[in-house]
Amino acid sequence: MEARIVLSLCLECGACPEVRVYDDAVAIGEGETFVRLPREAWNLLIDKVLNGELGKL
Repeated sequence: MEARIVLSLCLECGACPEVRVYDDAVAIGEGETFVRLPREAWNLLIDKVLNGELGKL
């Protein structure tokens, strides 16, 4: 399955982590190492950011 959206988490180079958005999941990682978050986990993470439970470090 091909990612609908691919976002680099670094503006300086192409070797940094990226976020890959698929229809039913989101993958975050770099190189060959990615963590897959199913739709429910991704949506929970976004909810926690939006309601202030998670924020910038």
